[in-house]
Amino acid sequence: MSEPVVLITGGARRIGAATARGLHAKGWRVIVHYRSSSRAAEQLIGELNQQRANSARALAADLTQLDDVGSLAHAAINEWGQLDALINNASTFYPTPIGSATEQQWDDLIGSNLKAPFFLAQHLCEALTKTSGAIINIADIHADRPLSEHSLYCIAKAGNVMLTKSLARELAPGVRVNGVAPGAIMWPEDSAELSDTAKAAIVDKIALKRAGAADDIARTIDFLLNDAPYITGQIIAVDGGRTLSN
Repeated sequence: MSEPVVLITGGARRIGAATARGLHAKGWRVIVHYRSSSRAAEQLIGELNQQRANSARALAADLTQLDDVGSLAHAAINEWGQLDALINNASTFYPTPIGSATEQQWDDLIGSNLKAPFFLAQHLCEALTKTSGAIINIADIHADRPLSEHSLYCIAKAGNVMLTKSLARELAPGVRVNGVAPGAIMWPEDSAELSDTAKAAIVDKIALKRAGAADDIARTIDFLLNDAPYITGQIIAVDGGRTLSN
């Protein structure tokens, strides 16, 4: 089949959904993974399938469970019999101040941001090699610049950066592997939600003086998949110049 297939973890909402819509518009078939956002996932694939029949699927999995990771990989390949790209987008993010961090938080943050991307890549590397495919990991600018009271998250994303480089070396020349490191793209939700004052302080440190949008990440992913055949092992910061600031 001529249309390439992409698996996007955490693809039902926010950056994942923007990426799914963007790649779908370019002719990709999209597999949207979700953990608990079943309604958002079904609405998204319904929207995409209405635009082009038999072009989107939704698959549920808890990426902190290795059995689920293996099952997701197997199901993704079986959907259309091929896989051309894996986007490791799913992530958990919340503060873990030293003195209060728990083993469960370690397992959750390391599991979603580092462990699951590694094992998904391991399960899917053979299928991706067959299609000369690509892996894109969503890192974070705080992999290099630690964020106060978020040590576990930053550790996980720093590992994600090295995972990208290691996979790029090991899977070459058959599979390209790159990362995208967002800055202030979408404000965190729930327990990690920021006050208006905190948001303003962050924006003030951004060279472009504004937060980004999910489409900024989606367009970078599109570039890496569709227009960058000689790029591998790189981490592209999409941060409006935030990392230029002290």
